[in-house]
Amino acid sequence: MALDTWLLYLAAVTGLALTPGPNGLLALTHGALYGHQRTLWTIAGGVLGFVLLMALSMFGIGALLQASAQALVILKWLGGAYLVWLGIQLWRTPGVRVGHAHDAVQRPGRALFRQGLFSALSNPKVILFFGAFLPQFLDPQGDIWVQFLVMALTFALVEGLVEWLLARLAHRIRPWLVRSGRTFNRCCGGLFALMGVALPLTR
Repeated sequence: MALDTWLLYLAAVTGLALTPGPNGLLALTHGALYGHQRTLWTIAGGVLGFVLLMALSMFGIGALLQASAQALVILKWLGGAYLVWLGIQLWRTPGVRVGHAHDAVQRPGRALFRQGLFSALSNPKVILFFGAFLPQFLDPQGDIWVQFLVMALTFALVEGLVEWLLARLAHRIRPWLVRSGRTFNRCCGGLFALMGVALPLTR
């Protein structure tokens, strides 16, 4: 993967990681309930789930590219339309609200890991999103395995770091999310819509 493409991908996945979602909310909630150190189990499970879904999307795309050289162009336009739709949905989403924690009972790490894993795997929009998102950065002439490793590692590190920061700052960020969550969702939704329009036009 070329450096400029990777930097664009890094910026995109950072924006994606900062967008409110089930796993981010789960990390935030577990951070408030169990502390940021135990929430590392939750984060690890979620990141593993996302990487598995990325693999499924990536190699499904790779097989499609081998069948048709025009498939990437078609996927980019379909993906762009999906990103615009996702931006509209996010714009309309109410702000995140997190309840107060009261003397939560400590749960074993494997239970937190499973919850994070299933939260990622049970979201059908994730695999559709990766199917729309990843083709924007693929080089059809490059090695799919190498590109997958670079993309997966980059995403795992960024997503894991963002979720860990949410868990660590859970008590401080809760009032801000309640107050400004709707505005934050609209900003992120607008960015996704712009990305959906712009990315299919790039070479």
